[in-house]
Amino acid sequence: MKFPVLYLRKGAERRIKAGHLWVYSNEVDTRRSPLTDFEAGSQAELRSASDHPLGTLFVNPHALICGRLISRDPAHGMTPQRLTQRLEAALSMRQRLFPEPFYRWVFGDSDGLSGLVVDRFGDTVVVQISTAGMESMKDAIVRAIQRLVQPLAIVLKNDGKMRSVEGLESYIEQAHGPEQQTLSVIENGVRFEVPLAGGQKTGWFYDHRMNRQRLQSYVAGKRVLDVFSYVGGWGIQAAAAGASAVICIDSSPLAIEAVHHNAGLNGLDTVETLEGDAFDALKALTAEKEKFDVVVLDPPALIPRRRDQKAGEQAYARLNQLGLRLLARDGVLVSASCSMHLSQDRLVDIIRGSGRKIDRFVQLLEQGHQAPDHPTIPGIPETDYIKACFVRSLTGFF
Repeated sequence: MKFPVLYLRKGAERRIKAGHLWVYSNEVDTRRSPLTDFEAGSQAELRSASDHPLGTLFVNPHALICGRLISRDPAHGMTPQRLTQRLEAALSMRQRLFPEPFYRWVFGDSDGLSGLVVDRFGDTVVVQISTAGMESMKDAIVRAIQRLVQPLAIVLKNDGKMRSVEGLESYIEQAHGPEQQTLSVIENGVRFEVPLAGGQKTGWFYDHRMNRQRLQSYVAGKRVLDVFSYVGGWGIQAAAAGASAVICIDSSPLAIEAVHHNAGLNGLDTVETLEGDAFDALKALTAEKEKFDVVVLDPPALIPRRRDQKAGEQAYARLNQLGLRLLARDGVLVSASCSMHLSQDRLVDIIRGSGRKIDRFVQLLEQGHQAPDHPTIPGIPETDYIKACFVRSLTGFF
């Protein structure tokens, strides 16, 4: 198939050749290929300034990331057949990794499907489309999912922040099957039900699955604090692993209600909740001289954009200091981050500084990563975003 050509400025192809899949609007030679000539969601051939073919891509002239590579073969674009092949390849690895159908099936660029996230919740599949190119493939996505796994229901939860950047409307649509109000999850042997409407992103965060599993080794007979708990992913699993008491903190009444519901699902009577701002709640618990054996800090991204780096790092430092203060003498802090702009090394350094600030001797026990249903691409640093540090805090030890 013959595609219109999008030309890059001189030297702009280096990142693409190194393995990245995005083209920024300031990298385009707009004299040779004006962006205004392309429709949002259309496909084009990408060429370097020296006219060397680099592949095909989806184009959106209105977005900062104006191109997303589909294939490194300039003769092949995205078709329903190629889409199905990539969905099938992604599915085969998840089925090898996880015995039950609860996982992130598609993780955007990492599965060669930039702008597409697909999560599987047993018989229900939730799809999130964030780019104009993938929006143009919406019907093909639904058909491919039906063909590959025959789900009871498919939900298009297209209400993410990126859609407005791409010029797309926000909506939630029942694409197939009966309407779903809640999603069922089984993770590390623990059951959850999460609300679909008003829930975070697709409804669940599978990315910390392995880190929540590691938490189980630290909590038997211990008092646990789960901060930014959402529906209790960390706290409920800690209680199921034998924690003597768990307190979950979240600012959302809907999330707090879900925590109690999920504790009941698993027959757990050791879970309590605190509704309110996490920082305020931590300060109040400190003032009340509360102590915990394990504190889990899993905040939303505190550095959403690169320009927020300084303020975000300061927020992580305050949060870790508050968490460390609440630990008993031989306590464990689980400090997590989903901020793409915060590296693992920098998070460790923030924890080190937080320990020194409040005179705690800290040992870094282990470091966690995102689960393998969120694979990273070495040439795309944006795909590597989850960090978790398991830290032991010893008061007056050194």
